[in-house]
Amino acid sequence: MSAEDLRPQEDSLHPHVQPASDESARGQDGQRLQHAEGASKPVRAPATREAQPRGAKIRGDRPIDQAEAAERFLAAPLHQAAHDARLWDVRKKRDVATQAIPEWEELRELASQIKTHTLSHLDEYLEQFEAAAKANGVHVHWAADGVEHNRIVHGILKDHGAKTLIKSKSMLTEECGFRHYMAANGIDIIETDLGERIQQLDDEEPSHVVMPAVHKTRIDVAEVFARTLGTDPTNDDAHYLAESQRMTTRPLILQADAGMTGCNFAIAETGTVVTCTNEGNADLSGNVPKLQIHSIGIEKLIPRIEHLGVFIRVLARSALGSTITQYTSHFRKPRAGSEMHMVLVDNGRSARLGMEEFWTSLKCIRCGACMNTCPVYRRSGGLSYGATYSGPIGLIIDPTFNKRKYSTLPFSSTMNGSCTNVCPVKINIHEQIFAWRKVLAEEHQIPLLKQGMMKAAGAVLSRPAAYRAAIGTGDSALRALPRFAVYNPLNTWGKGREMPETPKQSFHSWYRQNRMKDDAK
Repeated sequence: MSAEDLRPQEDSLHPHVQPASDESARGQDGQRLQHAEGASKPVRAPATREAQPRGAKIRGDRPIDQAEAAERFLAAPLHQAAHDARLWDVRKKRDVATQAIPEWEELRELASQIKTHTLSHLDEYLEQFEAAAKANGVHVHWAADGVEHNRIVHGILKDHGAKTLIKSKSMLTEECGFRHYMAANGIDIIETDLGERIQQLDDEEPSHVVMPAVHKTRIDVAEVFARTLGTDPTNDDAHYLAESQRMTTRPLILQADAGMTGCNFAIAETGTVVTCTNEGNADLSGNVPKLQIHSIGIEKLIPRIEHLGVFIRVLARSALGSTITQYTSHFRKPRAGSEMHMVLVDNGRSARLGMEEFWTSLKCIRCGACMNTCPVYRRSGGLSYGATYSGPIGLIIDPTFNKRKYSTLPFSSTMNGSCTNVCPVKINIHEQIFAWRKVLAEEHQIPLLKQGMMKAAGAVLSRPAAYRAAIGTGDSALRALPRFAVYNPLNTWGKGREMPETPKQSFHSWYRQNRMKDDAK
């Protein structure tokens, strides 16, 4: 099949995806649907094109300069505004969806307790899962890290002479560098999730755990598809772009030698892998080829099938504001004539389980709710973090992989606690971010300038008299100093905002003047 054969034609679009005057999905009563996708309003890009800002610069194990990458994202106003609007829209839908069920807080508590119990008995449930899966006719493999995971999968593919593999969205495989490893070994990987496919074609990592290409505008996608799929570069209609990708990818899916999925939940009782998608791509990846492979992080275990309903209810509402994902797929045993492999991956999870302050981060179900609510993530873009996991959950997961490389990330937070409030499994995210700051400071994994500033701040804040004197001096200086002396490279606060107006009188001074005299009487 030639590249010309794969080139989509505008008249080849199926009638049901032809663009209409109103892109919003509607029900039989003519009203707009209120699930996340149907109720989202398209973000209209202006005629002026704006280059998509790229992610953080990776320099080996050197600390990621998230602030520099965020600054470039902020310098692209169209992308920054669209990103912020999209994610806040999803956050609002999450609130509507969760408030619609009175037992929401009980579900969160139950989900948290199930995860706590499972992680506390993880060795037992892993053995139970392995035994059940093997009884179902599944080949079970264990991988200590990402490198071993990639080698195991590569070995399976070699044994079957497989050269092409289709896969659904999987953050674990991103974490393992799977796609790059396979490319270096002559295996063609085709992402079947639309967002992941966009990112693959643009040679970028996903920027969000649920919406991999949320940082892109439709103009960006049109340019990527024109460059890689031969579509019309001037046509940025969402229907045209989505169907064009479908028409070019579907033949690759049908011809693939092997398929791979990730895992949302692994049920120890039955040896079942459960995936949740809105495009059905996990079903294609897990059912079309005769060779099936499922990559499973060991923290994805839950004890019994009856527990699944709790997590299905909280996942979709937290991720997109939907009551349920379009497809909840169960993979338990190979079909007749096919072969199924499951790879259980540690990759630092056992070590994290032993971290007293950070082990509960293993409860994460990858819903992305903390990202959608985080003011830093919404305005800086996921690629600015330079890691597989971005946003608040990334701030506490990433340093467990490499303290030095990700030492700056825990400081990219306002500590407002909104991430903790929306977490469906009740991870104390903002407290763990603060705990990482203490760890990194104690281990001298922060820049010397910041260490000096924190030491000076500690000395001032621990002495009331010195604090009051500093406040008075600072207020006087801000009123008197010329603008260039305040807004300079040393004052990072002033890079993106105006300094607050200085009050004429401090609260302490006002209290002494107006209340302490009365108390003396």
